Amino acid sequence: MNRTIAALATPPGTGGLSVIRLSGDDAFLIADRVFSGKIKLSDCKTHTIHYGEILSDGNLIDKVTASVFRAPNSYTGENVVEFGCHGGFLLANQIISIILLNGATAATAGEFTKRAFLNGKLDLMQVEAVADIIHTNTVAGIHTAARQLNGNFTSSLKLLRKELLDVAGLLELELDFSDEGIELIPKWEIKSKIESAINYCNKLADTYVSSEIMRSGYFVGIVGYPNSGKSTLFNRLLERDRAIVSPIPGTTRDYIEENLYINDITIRLTDTAGLRDTTDTIEIEGIKLAESILEQSNLILCINDIAMGSTNSDKLMEKIATKYTNTKLLIVQNKIDMIAHNSDNNSSKLLYISAKNNIGMEELKDYVYKLAKESVERTSDILINQRHSLLLKTAAEFMKLALKSLEDNYENEFIAMDVRKSVKILGELTGETWNEEVLEHIFSNFCIGK
Repeated sequence: MNRTIAALATPPGTGGLSVIRLSGDDAFLIADRVFSGKIKLSDCKTHTIHYGEILSDGNLIDKVTASVFRAPNSYTGENVVEFGCHGGFLLANQIISIILLNGATAATAGEFTKRAFLNGKLDLMQVEAVADIIHTNTVAGIHTAARQLNGNFTSSLKLLRKELLDVAGLLELELDFSDEGIELIPKWEIKSKIESAINYCNKLADTYVSSEIMRSGYFVGIVGYPNSGKSTLFNRLLERDRAIVSPIPGTTRDYIEENLYINDITIRLTDTAGLRDTTDTIEIEGIKLAESILEQSNLILCINDIAMGSTNSDKLMEKIATKYTNTKLLIVQNKIDMIAHNSDNNSSKLLYISAKNNIGMEELKDYVYKLAKESVERTSDILINQRHSLLLKTAAEFMKLALKSLEDNYENEFIAMDVRKSVKILGELTGETWNEEVLEHIFSNFCIGK
């Protein structure tokens, strides 16, 4: 980490302000080469802001602010300078080029946050919370990630690891007194602690799906035969014309995805190609894409043209229900304006609407919101990702082995060995134990400048 790195810390493009971050041992030295103010930045106190100019060969590039953060009291734990310049892609790139010419090197994706981790400013759970705060699509998800960034979950995890280490330590210590038959910790207490830890890990691991919903939104796929009214319903839910509506079958060849916000939940709404047997090559590809979308959907709305008969789409519905067994399915009888209809929307698996005439749309939105809300209620103070879930389940498996050894009256060393393995796995969650491959995977999902 001897390099002093620089990158744009705000999104590229036109705006009122751009922020360029410079971090490393030589941050102040390099900054003084390009910045002219009342005093040198290397002489400034930490956590101060200064006004001046960015110069190149004596030419004014921009009037900027320079924020000074001295190590270790900075985001990365290193000397940091952040230049606030006027927004604009070309201007920001020009200033970065000048900084690089004066001794800095371009930061890689997530390198600032990686340095924060390596310098002990953040643990891995907090690092991933930073990414979630940036990319999460729901308000509740942002709030949860903020609590995770604050270190609440890390504290709970450290307490759990300490309790397990204490159990392992006492079990191993008992070996020294085996001849005297001294029991330092009752077996029932060991069993209780291990069972509690197993339940804690499994309960957290099982919130992976709800965490993904909080992170990315609740995925709703709209399917049905051609001309059943999928695109009309899609537009009506969005309250704007987004999908092309046509009486010609097979109009939607690709899927169209948009966000719909219902109260505090983000709904990822997808209009898919009409599902039918066809020889049209492009339409076939659209149907394949539709099926890939349904694989990741939390809810599938199966639209039936009730004017063609209430059972017209039964075969399609049966096929979807069989193929996507873990996905909720709602049958939506559309075009009720074209028939005599008296049914109420009081079923949990069937709704009657007219997308064209805006009948039953509020009931449909309420239904979707209710399911989405229920799906995220299990999430605690952490957004579990796939890495977390796998590690938690692995730790629980080692503890189950320790529990079985305990119940089978195995020697303490075998019980303690599996308990310590679970402790090591839990340490990988926070980064107390880590390897470079894991870090590269985590930080590869970060943007440059973070």
